[in-house]
Amino acid sequence: MMVLPFRPAFGVVGALLAVTVGLDLFVPGYSTGAGLIFGIVVSALAIWGVRQMIARNVSLIQAQETVAALAVAEERARTARDLHDILGHSLTVITVKAELAGRLIRVDPDRAEAEVADLERLSREALADVRRTVSGYRAVTLAGEIVSARVALDAAGIDAQLPNALDDVPGERRELFGWVVREGVTNVIRHAAARKCVVRVTRTSVQVADDGRGPGWDASATAGPGATSEGNGLTGLRERVEAAGGTLVLGRSDLGGFLLRVTLDGAR
Repeated sequence: MMVLPFRPAFGVVGALLAVTVGLDLFVPGYSTGAGLIFGIVVSALAIWGVRQMIARNVSLIQAQETVAALAVAEERARTARDLHDILGHSLTVITVKAELAGRLIRVDPDRAEAEVADLERLSREALADVRRTVSGYRAVTLAGEIVSARVALDAAGIDAQLPNALDDVPGERRELFGWVVREGVTNVIRHAAARKCVVRVTRTSVQVADDGRGPGWDASATAGPGATSEGNGLTGLRERVEAAGGTLVLGRSDLGGFLLRVTLDGAR
């Protein structure tokens, strides 16, 4: 069956209606009857209704496809961001501990053996974290990241000042604050060449500061403290913070090194 485009179809219906009415008016003895005219009008309205319904259905399908594509893109971005943060931190700690074990293997074999055992544990935990991330069940806690930060900074030979009490931090903010601590400490170990790292946590903010090279020390750096542009880690962290309604500030710390501060004051 041939189907005319929308506007030409209405033109044809209008022409038929005009011809029918014209015959009734100007041809003596010719009568089509009101029923035929009514049928033409109803047919025209039916055509219009069907075309409107088709157009709306097409628009709805297109909108659903767009929403689905955006959801897939968002999930991919989330997974990539989580994998970067998880593996970046875990591999940094593993590298530091491997170097430490290598230095200790001759002077303190027992401690070197303990470090190697810890490497195995960290590797298994990293693999488990990756699996949980891919399956969507990855959970980060502030308390857990503080413990991990202490272990990582100690292995790197960096003096760590970390909070012991976290009770003032609302439960809904602890995961985000945990990501901040993870990213900040990872960057201190990887990029800052620091001897001291201070983490401060309040009800509305968390900050990681060091006495290392400070911002702007390496214009070619792509991530972490000292970089003139944000790398994947800091970019992903900024996205998390902004999604929570907070602000992320990078700058020079009171210790002379790099400062990473996240504030959720007034955030949802």
